[in-house]
Amino acid sequence: MTDGTTWLAAPRSIAFGGYHVVLARGLSPEELADRLASNMRYATRHIAVAVGEHTGDSLLGLMDDTYGDPFAGIGLRLGCAGDWTYAVAYGGWHGEFGPAAPISSGGVDVCLLEYEEENGKPVPPQFEYCRDGRMLSGCNLYLDASWGYQGIEGDPATAARLQELLTAAGLPDLEREPREVHRTALAVVGEFFGLSLPRDPIVGGTLPAVLLEPA
Repeated sequence: MTDGTTWLAAPRSIAFGGYHVVLARGLSPEELADRLASNMRYATRHIAVAVGEHTGDSLLGLMDDTYGDPFAGIGLRLGCAGDWTYAVAYGGWHGEFGPAAPISSGGVDVCLLEYEEENGKPVPPQFEYCRDGRMLSGCNLYLDASWGYQGIEGDPATAARLQELLTAAGLPDLEREPREVHRTALAVVGEFFGLSLPRDPIVGGTLPAVLLEPA
């Protein structure tokens, strides 16, 4: 039995500001961190600098000491669950990473789960699943008309199968409480792709960490 991903729908499930989690099958934690460091939206090249093992709070404290504000930098905590490697972002990650597809080059499976919880617009939770440099499926997990949602994007066959499962789970449902929609959509996506993300090590444990620094 694994924790799946539905626990991410809880309020501030990982840290203030929401969550940015990348899972990869076919990469070590160090390789995933290096690919994320190379996938920043802006021109400055970044590298992953190891800073030892940290809890979420201690990594934010280190970032506060290093940058004067924990949201002035980006840190990652890294781990493994079954055949999945994961990276959990802390600090000012919002809007800083490019699309997930390049991270999946070379036959790697990559799943992005992201929610800007404190954004006042508000931004819906996002999901992308990519393999070998292309997106197989992606959507906003509220499955509503916000933020340009036009159904499940990506490979038509994969997107159609995922849409069938979401429909069978009663989504979209504009009358249901958004957090319950979020949780239900995470359950469907997680089961469909066999995702595993352990809550206890991430929320209460100590994991290897890196800072994403300009090269």
